[in-house]
Amino acid sequence: MAEPYLKNRRRFTSSLDNRLVPLFDALAKSSRIPKSRLLDEAIEDLLSKHGVPVTSPLESEGD
Repeated sequence: MAEPYLKNRRRFTSSLDNRLVPLFDALAKSSRIPKSRLLDEAIEDLLSKHGVPVTSPLESEGD
């Protein structure tokens, strides 16, 4: 089966602490926000915390 085309996203693999998985699942379900969007937000927050500038999608469209 062919992988779906992802225009504005890139697939990657990682792992989570076992205690975080059910909490993350519950947050996605209760907030009705997709896990991919929650991960985007968390990673942007982490990058900002470490002083890494994050460009908005509109700023990076010229790539």
